[in-house]
Amino acid sequence: MLVLIKAAVSCRCPRCGQGRLFASTYDLCLNATCSACGLNLADNDSGDGPAVFLIFLLGFLLVPTAIVFEVVFEPPLWVHGVVTGGLALGITLGLLKPLKSLVLFLQYRHRPETWR
Repeated sequence: MLVLIKAAVSCRCPRCGQGRLFASTYDLCLNATCSACGLNLADNDSGDGPAVFLIFLLGFLLVPTAIVFEVVFEPPLWVHGVVTGGLALGITLGLLKPLKSLVLFLQYRHRPETWR
């Protein structure tokens, strides 16, 4: 499992671990094929799975954090917006590509017939 997570965080090809999954650092579009082994990546997109996982993760992390922040500090509403919004944006931008890679890795491992 640790190998799977490490490979997903690196955003590399699920077959060879060498080619990059994404076209650029700031782009969520997959490359059409792996530059190292030629695996067809275009037909096996992860869909909305990573976004759903991220929504659940953000809800699990941010709602209790916002409640504790309110009880302890009692800040104005705009501070909640800035702090919670900044945390949500940072977590989303930081985790969306690795989660998308993880879903692709899981698809490759558990449904190999769709990758041919």
